[in-house]
Amino acid sequence: MTHEAVTASQPFVMNTTFWTATAIFIIAYALIVSEKIHKTVVAIVGASLMLVLKILQQHEAFHVEEFGIDWNVIFLLISMMIIINLMRPTGFFEYIAIKSAKLGRGEPFRIMVIFAVVTAVLSAFLDNVTTVLLLAPVTLLIANALEVDAIPFLIAEALASNVGGTATLIGDPPNIMIASKAKLDFMDFIYNLTPAIIIIMVAFLFVLKLIFGKKLHARPELKQRVMEMNEREAIKDPLMLKKSLFVLGMVLIGFVFHGKFNYQPATVALFGAGLLLLLSGTKEPHHVLAEVEWPTIFFFIGLFIIIGGVVKVGLIKWMSLKVLAITHDNMFATNMLIMWFSAFASAFVDNIPYVATMNPLLIDMAKVIWPHLHGTNLLHNPQLMPLWWSLSLGACLGGNGTAIGASANVIVVGMAERAGKKISFLKFMAYGMPVMILTVLISTIYVWLRYYVLKI
Repeated sequence: MTHEAVTASQPFVMNTTFWTATAIFIIAYALIVSEKIHKTVVAIVGASLMLVLKILQQHEAFHVEEFGIDWNVIFLLISMMIIINLMRPTGFFEYIAIKSAKLGRGEPFRIMVIFAVVTAVLSAFLDNVTTVLLLAPVTLLIANALEVDAIPFLIAEALASNVGGTATLIGDPPNIMIASKAKLDFMDFIYNLTPAIIIIMVAFLFVLKLIFGKKLHARPELKQRVMEMNEREAIKDPLMLKKSLFVLGMVLIGFVFHGKFNYQPATVALFGAGLLLLLSGTKEPHHVLAEVEWPTIFFFIGLFIIIGGVVKVGLIKWMSLKVLAITHDNMFATNMLIMWFSAFASAFVDNIPYVATMNPLLIDMAKVIWPHLHGTNLLHNPQLMPLWWSLSLGACLGGNGTAIGASANVIVVGMAERAGKKISFLKFMAYGMPVMILTVLISTIYVWLRYYVLKI
């Protein structure tokens, strides 16, 4: 089917409802980017307007998969937050950080590399915001002990968290959203993205060597101070740690096999959260639940409803036709456009609303190109699959471009400022943007070789 034929028969009308929904969407986006009003407030107000103006009916917002809230994403996030909140007081993450510093023998650059690898691995299996929240304070402590500048360490960890988070379904919220919309399981991400991220991580460590390899030095007596730290003292609750690691291990195994047993990731995570709450012996779970990042959860809920409104009125279909017009229906060209546009867009715009917009756009684009396919036959079409991976790589790695590109970056900059180590927007960008361009370039070569040359 040609682009012209589709355009002539497009099933939507640019009426008052269309323009009202579009205006709500654009204004909400502008306010989220400006940060003048908290993004959660913007999302809730925008969602409520979609419902009050009956652009989207309430039952569509709450119960219709095509237009409504993605409950799989919501409960996966809540459940993983509960598990991490129960693990945090055990001291497990502080233990890992001190052990890593000692493994580096007190050498600042070696410690930076080990911390970057640990951050990337933890970010793949937890989430990158939690990882940097837990490791940054210990990083500041060790940098102070060595009397070296903590800023390079913190920036390296923020960048590594976004790289590592790209590797798995649960590592970064955009991947959770892509997996849910495209009906992809945990092993799909491992098989398609983890090889790319391993290559990218090696390149990233090489870049760290070039930038910081000769700059970071510490006196022998200061290295000895780090070697004398006792990581065992960091463990506050050994019994709870064992319970937490047992449940987390079960959850990760569940993620690996959830596709085979026809469970959604949210079901696996929710079972783990419930089991750990039970094993923890918590008589009053109020404090655990209070520490869930509810503003983030409601931001997602509001965002899903806003996006559902513009999907329903046809804005997303119109946008998908424009993308196809630019690339002339060439799937490789579409792939490259989506990856690079996603990277630069995600560097300056929160990648969560960006991916929430792009998911239905890719689906509508696929419906235009393959109108005879439906369900997973459409979503898993071999020609469409590389687009999902390009969207993930672009959106997640693009977050490294600036200090506002990813939540982990914002957290690191804030924690550094509180510790009297100010990281300016331009300073972060000076490190982050070259890393972003390099990692997306490697991703481009990877996607081209794997899906268009080798076709595996």
